[in-house]
Amino acid sequence: MNDDATATCTGEPKPAALGLATIDAQRRLARDGANELPMAQRRGVLARVAAVLAEPMFLLLGTAAALYVVLGDIGEALVLVASVAVVIGITLQQSNKSEKALDALRDLSAPQASVLRDGERVRIDARRLVVGDVLVLDEGDRVPADARLLAATQLGVDESLLTGEALPAAKHADADGDDGAPTRANHVYRGTLVVRGHGLAEVVATGARTAVGRIGTSLVHTATPRSPLQREIDRAVIAFAAIGLALCALVAGLYATLRGGWIDALLAGVTLAIANVPEEFPVVLTVFLALGAWRLAREQVLTRRMPAIETLGAITVLCVDKTGTLTENRMRVAALRCGESAWDLASGAPIGAAFDDLLARAALACRVDPTDPMERAIVEASPPADAHERVLVREYALTPALFARTQVWRTPSGLIGACSGAPEAVAELCRLAPERRARMLAEVAALGREGLRVIAIGALAHPAGEPLPERQEQLVFAQAGLVAFVDPLRAGVADAVAEARAAGVEVIMLTGDFADTAEAIARQAGIDIGDGALGGAALAACDDVQLAGTLARRRVFARVTPEHKLRLVQALRARGGIVAMTGDGVNDAPALKAADVGIAMGRRGTDVAREAAALVLLDDDFVSIVRGIRRGRAIHDNIVRAMRYILAVHVPIMGMALLPLLGGGPLVLWPIHIVFLELVIDPACALVFEREAAAADVMRRPPRDPRRAVIGLRLLAGSIGDGALAFAACAFVYALARAQGCSDAEVAAAAFVALVASNVGLIALNRGRGLWRTRNHAFWFVVAGACGALALSLALPALARFFRFAVPPAGILGLAGTLPLALLAFVLAVRLRVDRLASARTTPP
Repeated sequence: MNDDATATCTGEPKPAALGLATIDAQRRLARDGANELPMAQRRGVLARVAAVLAEPMFLLLGTAAALYVVLGDIGEALVLVASVAVVIGITLQQSNKSEKALDALRDLSAPQASVLRDGERVRIDARRLVVGDVLVLDEGDRVPADARLLAATQLGVDESLLTGEALPAAKHADADGDDGAPTRANHVYRGTLVVRGHGLAEVVATGARTAVGRIGTSLVHTATPRSPLQREIDRAVIAFAAIGLALCALVAGLYATLRGGWIDALLAGVTLAIANVPEEFPVVLTVFLALGAWRLAREQVLTRRMPAIETLGAITVLCVDKTGTLTENRMRVAALRCGESAWDLASGAPIGAAFDDLLARAALACRVDPTDPMERAIVEASPPADAHERVLVREYALTPALFARTQVWRTPSGLIGACSGAPEAVAELCRLAPERRARMLAEVAALGREGLRVIAIGALAHPAGEPLPERQEQLVFAQAGLVAFVDPLRAGVADAVAEARAAGVEVIMLTGDFADTAEAIARQAGIDIGDGALGGAALAACDDVQLAGTLARRRVFARVTPEHKLRLVQALRARGGIVAMTGDGVNDAPALKAADVGIAMGRRGTDVAREAAALVLLDDDFVSIVRGIRRGRAIHDNIVRAMRYILAVHVPIMGMALLPLLGGGPLVLWPIHIVFLELVIDPACALVFEREAAAADVMRRPPRDPRRAVIGLRLLAGSIGDGALAFAACAFVYALARAQGCSDAEVAAAAFVALVASNVGLIALNRGRGLWRTRNHAFWFVVAGACGALALSLALPALARFFRFAVPPAGILGLAGTLPLALLAFVLAVRLRVDRLASARTTPP
């Protein structure tokens, strides 16, 4: 905020300021096109197919098909190619689903513009702006199109995007050149930021015809860095791919040495390499984060940066604004104090004529068409006034040094005006004697203890004929009275606070209100007030050591400024906290960026706050933040489930690829079998685990440590253990079938049935309690599809020939289908029992 708080209205709105008619705007939109910059074209189907084919697994499958051709087995090659086409189709469907989810998010996050249409102020999608539209510009807005100013009040615009100049450019509606031509000083440009003041501007260029559009899109598009989890997955895929290639060479060498035939040896090696490449990892991450962001949007939490989804479940401290987040931000005048007169909404009596002057003065400090909830409440409660008889001649804006604003109007009878703001600031402007000041602040404290938000009003008493000074502190005011507002607590806030605290998330309330008001609202919300609310002045006086101690005892901070928010975020993070911070103003951007998760308000937030934040709260409701934390934890849990399953399922596959070579038995797995298993694994990852509901205790656990790797030693050991158990079952079936004298085709079929059963069992094992506590239709579709396809591969001679199967004896077949499931079911039962015992020990009696 600029310390120079003076403001001059540089011209009344011209006739164009009434705005376009809607029908005219529609015609111009059809003629000129959307207000969008050229964007990189989305990859077509062929490009996406090429990208899929370039992945290691598909390159290996292509190599296998080529080897079949060399062997002269065209049928095997064609079946393999057809199977690969099915896998590619599934992969493309997953990609398309992710892109549709991201498109939906882009539509939700499309920039908005406040314009005049048909003479009324409306908020529209900025892409629908047309030449001739009249923009309403306020502090914190990102200018959506090039426009010429019609009116401006203390308007300053950050044009560093275009000029590189760090200081805001002053803008004036009457800044034409000497020849009457338009100048840069009376224009605003797309992509620049309003940092102070407000104004009206007529759009003169949209889309590619704007200044930034002519320069090119490089100014507004930057590459998104990969998140820590994405980098971790990249490293894991590279490591497993390297292991797979090494095993490929080892197996090919073993096969050629022990059995001869280099082509078959290469096929065996390629099969093992395919089995070892966990290409599902990046797919899982892409699908889960994209669909997770879409599901968060349904919870009214819009994701602007994907890594925020990873961090949501790790939040330990949630710093929230009181007004509009914990409360409804629907102000209503609840009490008036004027001299010895008092009126309270709770009395049920109408507002008396004794308060007409107070309300009229309060209305003078409001804009003609207010958007601020308190100003709207004042205008609604005030006696009717003819706004056309007065013209705004000077506006003195609120500053960090003085929490009050003043408007001065010219009327036929002379200058009138008023100031409104924090009671202590208005007391200073009115130069109240210490006794009157103390009496007023005592009344404010009493109203605050009732949970009311209080402002003071001062009536302009500037001597007639004297010029208006540069600073509002130089004006003369007389005390007019107090106006108090009720802003009810949002429904569900108390329950959401309790849920957050049960989840180990510390809730801290920040407000610009008095300490008494802050404490009253905190009690209603169930926030622990500790040693009471700490005021902004006391906060500013604390050094870093004192502040660290204060944060251990206090959860409510009153009279805070954006600078205080930034300092609190830094102090909380220094204590090791993972901090989420809400904000809506242009000056909140530093705190939002400094927080681990910045959360901007979608309805009342400024453009700059939304751009600085990782998440945007579409309904400005605290309850949605807690729902978002719940969803974030569930998404992370499901990613872990999928990763654990992927690692586990590759163990029996690799084992059954190696076992025949080492034991001298018939081979079980060829590339066609790996493709079959992929048709089970991919849907399991992308459908079953992604749709898994949150665990019942997801909000009764402490936040996870974000520094702990997802694919850590514990997950690796658990996955390998699960996979080893499944492999043991498959190996037992394989050995038993050989011992019973089954043919090679029967042995291969029995072992493969055991592998498919192991796969299904591992899906169920990693679903955990969700197996029977939640409905997940995708799981049963995958199971039914796998069992049906397996039955066909055994029953149909043509398919059995391609798979090199023969139906084994009934006893062997039954054992192959049940032994892996029984072993994994036993493991699941043991785990659930251990979890119940651990939960009983940690749950208080």
